[in-house]
Amino acid sequence: MAESAESAQNAVSPARLSIADVLTLGNAVCGFASVYFITTNVLVPYLSDGPGQGVGEVRQAGATAVLLMLMASLFDLCDGLVARRFRSSGMGAELDNLSDLISFGLAPAYFVVVWGLVSGTDYPGLVVLAGLAVLLAGLLRLARFSCTTMQDGMFQGMPIPFAALTVVSIVLLQLPFVPTLLAVLGVAWLMVSRVEYPKPTGKLAVATIVWGSANIGCLVAWATGIAGGEKLMVTGCTLQVLVAAVLPVFAGMRRINAVRQRRAA
Repeated sequence: MAESAESAQNAVSPARLSIADVLTLGNAVCGFASVYFITTNVLVPYLSDGPGQGVGEVRQAGATAVLLMLMASLFDLCDGLVARRFRSSGMGAELDNLSDLISFGLAPAYFVVVWGLVSGTDYPGLVVLAGLAVLLAGLLRLARFSCTTMQDGMFQGMPIPFAALTVVSIVLLQLPFVPTLLAVLGVAWLMVSRVEYPKPTGKLAVATIVWGSANIGCLVAWATGIAGGEKLMVTGCTLQVLVAAVLPVFAGMRRINAVRQRRAA
């Protein structure tokens, strides 16, 4: 009862926006802007009968879209930290899920579909299915997060912001079609899996912010065409994909060790 009363006191009226809610709306704005840049600077020129965009313009548009997703992920991280430190409104959790669906469900799924169209693949239907898998997996991931109680400090399934950045990293690496498709589907599966991931709090939150800022720097270097910019971008994307691939292995080893300890006890 005392905890409920304290939570009620710390909550802002649902009719008012808290500081955390404003950050959450920033997340949604970045997601929408990402879709806008992909549409107006990549998809529309490709579909029009006029002259297409140059390689540099397409690169800048793609980098801008991914930068906006990165900014959305930083907004998403900061709104959680602010909500825990200060008061949060009654609609904060709902706003957060809806914003995440825009920025980390719709935007990366759309990015995958546009990549398939612009790259001239012979299997556009498979690309659309891959994009749909990312969107639906993100939707299921958010729904499960809302109604499942996990142990403190852990998520079940790959967090949707991390999954979104992994998906666009896979696309930016420009691997052959089949490995790219399988990798994207693998990320979608990890979102709805029971693999446990640590929540970004404390030192991990700081490391996440530094990681996001470093990726932003790599993308800016690539988009502006500076010497070595493409190598920086490829390095950042490769590290993102490697971390995404290694984390489930560590999670599995941790679960095996926990089972062994329980049996030994």
